[in-house]
Order: sequence, then C-alpha cells, then structure tokens
Amino acid sequence: MLRTDKEQVVAELAERLRASETLILADYRGLSVSELDDVRTKLLEAGARFSVVKNTLTKRAAAQAGLDSLTELLDGPTAIAFVGDGDMVAVAKTLNETARRTKVLEIKGGILQGTPMEASQVVELASLPPADVLRGQVLGAIVGPLTAIVGLFAAPLQDLVGLLDARVEQLQSAEPPPAETSEETTEETTQETTEEE
Repeated sequence: MLRTDKEQVVAELAERLRASETLILADYRGLSVSELDDVRTKLLEAGARFSVVKNTLTKRAAAQAGLDSLTELLDGPTAIAFVGDGDMVAVAKTLNETARRTKVLEIKGGILQGTPMEASQVVELASLPPADVLRGQVLGAIVGPLTAIVGLFAAPLQDLVGLLDARVEQLQSAEPPPAETSEETTEETTQETTEEE
C-alpha cells in the first residue's frame, strides 16, 4: 500500500471513529467467512458497520480522532462495530450471542459515547432490554406519576359531582308530582273567585 493510500485510509477511519457514538471491538480470529458475513448482516440490521481493521492504521486513526483509550484494545486480529445512529444494545447483543454460540469470537471492549468499556461492560450492555422496551419503561415511569396526580385532582371533582347528583335525586323524590298539584290549585282558585263574585 502506498503512503498516500495509507494516509487516506487513516483519515477515513479517523472520521468514522469520530462519527460513531459507540465502538465495540472484537477478536474475530477463527470465524469462518460465512459466520463473519452473518455477523455483519445482523449488525447492519441493528444500524452498525462491522469492519476488519489493520491495527497499525487504526492506532494512527484513533490518535487523530482523540481516542487514545482505543489503542489499548488494538492487539491481535481486530474487527470494530461502528455504531452511529443504530441501536448499541442490539449490536452488543449480536456480538455477545455470536461469541457464546461460536465460542470463537471474543469481545475486547469498546467505547460508549466517549467512555471506555471493558469486555464485561459490553456483556452487561447486551443484557439490557431493546431500545423500544427501554423507551416504553421510561415513558411509563414518567406517565405513571402524572396519571396519579391527575387522579388526585379529579377525585374531589368526582366526589362533588356525585354529591350534587345525590342531592338532585333527593330533591326530586321529595317533591309531589307537579301536574296534579297545579290542576287542583287552578280549580280551587277558580271556585273561590266565582263565589266571591
């Protein structure tokens, strides 16, 4: 590889490192080509690119991108899952499941939004529920107390409405029927008027 080509690869790699919020590194040694393609396909579905990288060029790119902690993980054959806008939990799950299933892939660690992660932390990340479930849980945690507050404000109003309804029913049952009373009263008034004349 020519020097200018190497510089271009390093610059492109540094840009990808900067653009990715999460990076997960793995030792892919021992995976067959079909297994590696299968992992790449699953990671693409989760919104990540899985690339085999050359350690010397990646170390230079990491230095350019300001990710010095990444260089510690670049030992032996390395592949990096670049997670931009994808689901980092799904990426960690895919790599963790592949490592358990094949017993060949080894998670080295990574960087989660600028913070270095050890391999055990990547496994912990993989144990989280999917992003949609987490969003639902957060929404539930926010909406639950709000619903309780609305219930507290609505309860006195409901009690007041119930009290008013009960009083209206009580008053309606205590009154005599209005049609019979008015006819008798009209007849009595008419008789009294004629007798006086």
